[in-house]
Amino acid sequence: MNKYGQEVLQLVYSYVNNKEVAEDLTQDIFVKCYKSLHTYKGNSNLKTWLWRIAINHCKDYLKSWYNKKVIVTEDDFTYMGSQKESVEQTVIQNAEDRELASAVMNLPIKYREVIYLFYYEELSIKEVAIVIEVKENTIKTRLKKAKELLKKGLEE
Repeated sequence: MNKYGQEVLQLVYSYVNNKEVAEDLTQDIFVKCYKSLHTYKGNSNLKTWLWRIAINHCKDYLKSWYNKKVIVTEDDFTYMGSQKESVEQTVIQNAEDRELASAVMNLPIKYREVIYLFYYEELSIKEVAIVIEVKENTIKTRLKKAKELLKKGLEE
């Protein structure tokens, strides 16, 4: 949990758009991983295995009755950079980051997950394909479509 906790939390947040729900689901995911550790065969990177469990858990949650009955509020995106810039530059950067984060969060989940894994987690196309369990060409197509949707969304 110490090694991947924050990364899993960010991944989960990208699915559920709610800090408290993301924290609860992240805890559930680590409990699930601990209980299932004996099933890890070592065929893939441990991080890839963990991501697959996290994504499946998020998708199950999003399909669940509970999710449909709970009002989910969008938290403000927090700029995580620690660069020393002028106040004006920081304000502009934060506004742009919030705008981009909002645009990403408004994407359909199949595009949001590839954007998150490829750009934020810096996984390769092949690794993203393994995590999401689709072909590499599908990942490339989804990335292209996601960029088009982001461009359109940011221009509006």
